[in-house]
Amino acid sequence: MVTLTVNYSRSKKCEIVHELGHLVKTDAPKDIGGDASACSPTDLVVAALAACVLTTVGMFAERHDIDLSGMTSTVTKEMSTSPRRIGRIGLTVHFPATVPDDMRATLEKVGNGCPVKASLHPDVDVPVTYLYDI
Repeated sequence: MVTLTVNYSRSKKCEIVHELGHLVKTDAPKDIGGDASACSPTDLVVAALAACVLTTVGMFAERHDIDLSGMTSTVTKEMSTSPRRIGRIGLTVHFPATVPDDMRATLEKVGNGCPVKASLHPDVDVPVTYLYDI
């Protein structure tokens, strides 16, 4: 079990403190009255998805001696308004072109099975695109 403490500082801002001392700050987006001085909580959700996919794939690749040096991702977030929630997360993962053809489908399956993706509500549209272009 991991414990995080979240403190509301003021003006729609929070500080998240991980039990190991890591600190993350959040702020509400401007469209709902925040300053956008930090990532919003929903920004952290989509960033967590991207990081989880890369971490999960990276762990698998290390166990199978596949070099994923330079792997990156970009992620977009679209909010729904009624109710206000994440409606769509577009994720693109960029793999090295040197990834063997016979491992690509497996890496994609591993990425699609990451714990954050599995934790998202099924109403959230999460298309993931895998490109072998770096």
